Amino acid sequence: MTAATLNPRLQGIADEFNAIAGADRLQLLLEFSQDLPPLPGRYAEHPGLLEPVPECQSPLFLAVEVDQDATVHLFFDAPPEAPTTRGFAGILHAGLDGLSADEVLATPGEFSSQLGLQDLVSPLRLRGMAAMLARIKRQIRERRC
Repeated sequence: MTAATLNPRLQGIADEFNAIAGADRLQLLLEFSQDLPPLPGRYAEHPGLLEPVPECQSPLFLAVEVDQDATVHLFFDAPPEAPTTRGFAGILHAGLDGLSADEVLATPGEFSSQLGLQDLVSPLRLRGMAAMLARIKRQIRERRC
């Protein structure tokens, strides 16, 4: 996997993480958690429409919408007391929301390794982020059929 395989927005996020020292990366992850947009009413009022991601250490639910023009929209629900999980969801939202289905599907499954968090976050948490991405891709494929 090379950096060239990331879309420009995800590459920019990876570059931002890699431009700072270890402890500051956790602060940046926290900032992404705080930037995660709230669920729109159609999901907040009907949480059963969201898919759980049990691989995450904290409760995380997501939904994917694909417009007729193949634009992807991502929605995440994670508790505020789960900043790492929310941060990963925030990164995925910032890096993938609004892209085309093909661009999202082309995202490497383990792109989180390019964030430089391996020594700061447990492998289990990083697998949770990969699981989020895998579910996003599966939902896109299901909606395109």
